[in-house]
Amino acid sequence: MMLTALGLMSGTSLDGVDVALIETDGRQVKAFGPSGYRPYSEGERSVLRQALTEAVHLPQRDARPGILRQAEHVVTIAHAEAVAAFSAQHRISCQDIDIVGFHGQTVLHRPERKLTVQIGDGPALAKAIHIPVMHDFRAADVEAGGQGAPFVPVYHRALTQSLGRQGPIVVVNIGGVSNITYIDGSDTLIACDTGPGNALLDDFMFREMHRPFDTEGRFAAMGKPNTAWIAEALRLPFFSLPPPKSLDRNDFASLRLPAMAPADGAATLTAFTAAAIAGIVPLLPKRPRSWIVAGGGASNFTMLRMLRERLAPATVEAAETLGWASDAIEAQAFGFLAARGLKGLPLSYPATTGVPIPMTGGIIARP
Repeated sequence: MMLTALGLMSGTSLDGVDVALIETDGRQVKAFGPSGYRPYSEGERSVLRQALTEAVHLPQRDARPGILRQAEHVVTIAHAEAVAAFSAQHRISCQDIDIVGFHGQTVLHRPERKLTVQIGDGPALAKAIHIPVMHDFRAADVEAGGQGAPFVPVYHRALTQSLGRQGPIVVVNIGGVSNITYIDGSDTLIACDTGPGNALLDDFMFREMHRPFDTEGRFAAMGKPNTAWIAEALRLPFFSLPPPKSLDRNDFASLRLPAMAPADGAATLTAFTAAAIAGIVPLLPKRPRSWIVAGGGASNFTMLRMLRERLAPATVEAAETLGWASDAIEAQAFGFLAARGLKGLPLSYPATTGVPIPMTGGIIARP
């Protein structure tokens, strides 16, 4: 049975809430609906940044001390407003939507402690929008010993099935953290985080230039990467670990660039992300033939150029060139995962998160 699912995603880059509608049975996508976006205000972003800092000391996943309670309220209200604006713009009523997939905002990801925290009140959101909400997708995986990330691979597989191209294919999502899905036919699905995505670069741009990000990679294009610093950073133990593996947004926050011109700093951090993605190739079963880049990093032309240089002779293309809505893919994915969760289908697998057996997940909150 096909379901109309609305996916909501607020990523580690803290830019805002993505909204996307799809029609799916949890196995394939029958149709793509419209997508939308509700940016966070600077005040909201400031609260979320404070929450990220304070969440480091969280003792348990349901604790909301200090600023975290306020941040959870901010996230919930922002998502409710995003759904309301989207529904009004596209003249969609709550009766038209079967299920909402609500990821929430990750503030801490420590799977080695069996701890992953996504703030956002699922029951309150369900009451506000009058639609059943599936939330808390990652908890069951982490509790069972999995990494709890990445969670989008099953959706990437559904998307690539329609391309009819020879594998292996890798879908790269460059959000705050970068992750890959390696697909080779219908049987082989491998996934992991590869390293930094936009988080280090975004934080650098905010700190040095008072800008939220490097638009289209223009700033990095004017700089020169510090190759010695990148080589040293790539010696961190994480990069030699085989998949599956995952990261918290702030796992590389302690890395410090030496004194350099701001454009060189942006170029160095962009090249670091590209190098970390390319560094996964020796850890995969076969060398990929093609790479599809999604997420915010797909709009960074300097990042794409650096990836093409490092991944040749494989092809590297932005998801948009295939007709995929790159900025909406993660939101679409959580609509897809909500449909899968409703049907008890697996959301994660041993080769995607390291969970012992294929796991379903998510909790349903009804209005």
